[in-house]
Amino acid sequence: MVQQLVAGVHHFKRQVFRQQRELFQRLAQGQSPQTLFITCSDSRIDPNLITHTDPGDLFVVRNAGNIIPAYGAASGGEIASIEFAVTGLQVSDIVICGHSHCGAMKGLLHPEYLVEMPAVGQWLAHAEATRRIVKSKYGHLAEAERLDAATEENVLVQIENLQTHPAVAVALAEGKLKLHAWVYDIATGEVFAYDEDAGQYVPLGEVRPPAAGPSGRLADVKSGDGRFHLET
Repeated sequence: MVQQLVAGVHHFKRQVFRQQRELFQRLAQGQSPQTLFITCSDSRIDPNLITHTDPGDLFVVRNAGNIIPAYGAASGGEIASIEFAVTGLQVSDIVICGHSHCGAMKGLLHPEYLVEMPAVGQWLAHAEATRRIVKSKYGHLAEAERLDAATEENVLVQIENLQTHPAVAVALAEGKLKLHAWVYDIATGEVFAYDEDAGQYVPLGEVRPPAAGPSGRLADVKSGDGRFHLET
């Protein structure tokens, strides 16, 4: 497998780099991505591929389950990366993108799978709200449907956690930042976005502009003036 990677590097240098030399020379001067893209570490997910973007377009954070601990609940790369993206790079959009057939969500729903992976179990504790929501609202569903529900609800839970980060809260309050909740279906290539007015995920591009005032699931769980809106 390593030999395949080495061959790939050589191909990149001989073909891809030569054809896009100007792009890489520009990137060598610095980065100015407009979007922070938070997704799962799953090897089947390629943010640049599914969004058809170039190097430098996305600032990417990846981990098991596209989880963002609430501010102060943990210290690690996620918190620092979010702060740098929002304050340092001044991204205008943050996407949290879950995906179908997520192993992290399977582990969340079945803690018995994680007996030999205690670190994974501890990490998934940051998605405990997701597990409880699924247990409360979707316990009647078949296994595959419950997994889909967990994936979708988890993205919304992590959007809520994201808003506890001071840099994010300030940028939202100033109208400089928009949040987006997406789910990618590996089998079909479809990407679904959460429509706050409809209260459900719909194919990307069919989401309506957010209505004025609080609405949808996130507004229901937020106190205050309802300024936190998901947008397309």
